[in-house]
Amino acid sequence: FLKLYFCQKIFGMNIKLLAIGKTDNKALQTLIDDYTKRLSFYVKFDLEIIADIKNVKNLSEKQQKEKEGELILSKIGNTDHLVLLDENGKTFSSAGFADELQKKMNAGIKTLVFVIGGPYGFSEEVYKKANGKISLSAMTFSHQMVRLFIIEQIYRGFTILKNEPY
Repeated sequence: FLKLYFCQKIFGMNIKLLAIGKTDNKALQTLIDDYTKRLSFYVKFDLEIIADIKNVKNLSEKQQKEKEGELILSKIGNTDHLVLLDENGKTFSSAGFADELQKKMNAGIKTLVFVIGGPYGFSEEVYKKANGKISLSAMTFSHQMVRLFIIEQIYRGFTILKNEPY
C-alpha cells in the first residue's frame, strides 16, 4: 500500500481517452498529436482508438450503441474512474475543469478515463458504469474535433494547476 501511494505521488494519476473510430483528417490528427505530446510533460496520457463497428447498416441505433458499449467497457478497469463526454453532462470553465482534475488527483484516482462515444452516444450499460458526465459545449462538434478539444482542455488544466503560462 505504502509503495503504491508513494508511486502515485511521484507519477500522479493516469489519464486515458477512449474514442470510437480513427481520425481521417490529417491536420486535426497533427494537432491531436501536438497536444498529446505537450500533455506528456504533466501526466501519463493515452489516447486509445476503438475500431469502428463493421456492417452498421445491418444494425439498429440501439444495437450499434450496445456493440460499441461492449467494446468501451472491455477497455475499462475495475478501479478506473469513468467520465463520459456527453451533451447532458456538467459544463466547466477551463479553471473549473482544472479544479475538477485536481479533485480527482486528491481523491487518489489512479486512472481517469474520458470516453467519446459513437455517433449515437452510449449504451445504458456504459451510462450505468460511468462515474460522471461532462459536456464541452451546448454546441455539437464532430467526434473527431472533440478529441482535440478534450486533450487541449486537459493540457490547459494542467498548465492552470501548475500556474504556468499557456
